Amino acid sequence: MGTRGGKRGQIAIYVIVAILIVGSILGYVLLKGKLDLSGLNGEFVPIYSYYSSCIESEARAAVEMAGVQGGRVEISDYVPGSEFAPFSNQLNFLGIGVPYWFYISGNGVIKENVPSMNEIEREVADYISENVVNCDFSRFYDQGYEIELGDIEAVRVNIENEKISIDVKSGLSVSKEESSAIKSDHKSEFNSKFGKFYNLAREIYDKQKQEAFLEDYAVDVLRLYAPVDGVEVQCNPLTWKTNEVLDEIKNGLEVNIQSIKLDGNYYTLNEKKDEYFVVDKKVDENVNFLFSREWPTKIEINGEGVNENLITAEPLGNQEGLGVLGFCYVPYHFVYDLSFPVLVQIYNNDELFQFPVAVIIDNNLKRQANLTAITEEEEFDLCEFMNNEIQIELFDTNLNRINGFVSYECFDQRCFLGETKNGVLIANAPACVNGFLHVTSEGYAGKKELFSTNEEYSADIILEKEYEVEVQLEVGGRSIRGDTALISFVRKDNGKSTSVSLPETNKVKLGEGEYEIRAYVYGNSSITIPASTKTECQDVPRAGLAGLIGSTKEQCFDIETSAMRIDYALIGGGKGSEYILESELEKGKIIVQADGLPSPNSLEQLQYNFASFEGLKVSLA
Repeated sequence: MGTRGGKRGQIAIYVIVAILIVGSILGYVLLKGKLDLSGLNGEFVPIYSYYSSCIESEARAAVEMAGVQGGRVEISDYVPGSEFAPFSNQLNFLGIGVPYWFYISGNGVIKENVPSMNEIEREVADYISENVVNCDFSRFYDQGYEIELGDIEAVRVNIENEKISIDVKSGLSVSKEESSAIKSDHKSEFNSKFGKFYNLAREIYDKQKQEAFLEDYAVDVLRLYAPVDGVEVQCNPLTWKTNEVLDEIKNGLEVNIQSIKLDGNYYTLNEKKDEYFVVDKKVDENVNFLFSREWPTKIEINGEGVNENLITAEPLGNQEGLGVLGFCYVPYHFVYDLSFPVLVQIYNNDELFQFPVAVIIDNNLKRQANLTAITEEEEFDLCEFMNNEIQIELFDTNLNRINGFVSYECFDQRCFLGETKNGVLIANAPACVNGFLHVTSEGYAGKKELFSTNEEYSADIILEKEYEVEVQLEVGGRSIRGDTALISFVRKDNGKSTSVSLPETNKVKLGEGEYEIRAYVYGNSSITIPASTKTECQDVPRAGLAGLIGSTKEQCFDIETSAMRIDYALIGGGKGSEYILESELEKGKIIVQADGLPSPNSLEQLQYNFASFEGLKVSLA
């Protein structure tokens, strides 16, 4: 009996040992996909190390892309701007589309598009997931290894201030001859200032959003580089070439915007900068602000005397109450609407983070600094509801079909509809009552036409061809030579005005139609308004007790006016109405004939010329 019990005890031990062995095998089979076996077989270490380095390489590529593209790895579809608002949703920087963080859409709606850190981490993870499958194991295949990469189950990216960590869940099995292993958790980590640069970018953007400091510099550029407000003592008009004013503004923006520095990188170039350009924002990294005159920029100039060729301020003189006979002065006030992009760059020798914003000046003033109210309005974008199909046909005055660009304005938004093909455009427009079609075509005068898309379905629009013509002036039957003349042409049907200033500019674009023509001719003058002294008296309180009870006395003082020289004086001109035919414009030259006046040599003669001007006539030869 004892022997049998001993045998049964031995059998029980063998069974337990067998169960343990089988359990171990099953556990190995079940868990081997979760175990890091690289340490068990040094032969496979280079393969797993290569895969980790490949993950890191793809992560670096994604982060570099995000830094260049304003934090975005995945860029949304390109949305073009319009003639009304030239911004698209991306700034083209050296051929790369950088999404705006703040901009004006093509229909004039303010948009904000700032990525969160969670969005960036997700986009980097998606990029790794899509591209890590392309890791090249060919050199290991050549050594006889069999490698199988399973599906990517998950990718987690964690971006910190100066470090980025990646964790990829994907089974990678490796075998050679009798040895094999599987690893499913792959980690990688590398140093990067991307997180720090992004956080600094958000701080700069928030400061710009709250304070609009870039707009402050833009307003100063306007007043330094363009005529805005002022008064000049002279009798001839002040004129500026419109295209030169626009160029000066862009040049001023280029020079000034790139001079802006944040407090902290103030001495980075080892030279002291003008404190005017230092923004009160502490940083410990390099920060650049960039603007290029080649970037989409909108500059509109409004005011009396503004047209596509010239900006003109007319002199005032001989008006009652000026106090000095023949005194002339030229006041001017012009209103600017300006919007342009600024690219903010944060960088060191190895990394870059950049984002663009739109800078907005409205009626010579910076946009409201706090954008909370503005961004709430962006929920309604009229151009997202273009559901009414319309047909637009464009013709010239001979009813030949022409091609052009069509947009539709409703309230304060304008939607770009498209370009005509063979003179016809079929497109969708938003439903609107009393909106306007805007049509432009190269070589033709643009047109704005009332059109209600909820009632009308088609429109035939005729555009008039514009011709560039040379303007010559004759005063009193003789051609002017050294004199200055300002000639304006105002269309009577639409009020459009254009001008030339001789001798500086002598060409103007005109289309067939009836015009009111005005000419002012100024010649050299040697008239001097002598210095004078004028006595002014007023009642002032008496000193002492008498003053306390309201007693006054007369006190007089002298006002001295220094001598003034009038270098130019009115010597001719006039106004008249003329219908200009297309056949006349095709010749490329028109001659304006104006009445003359005697050259003034005294203040009395100057007064007479001003008084006589309204009776002068102009006509076309």
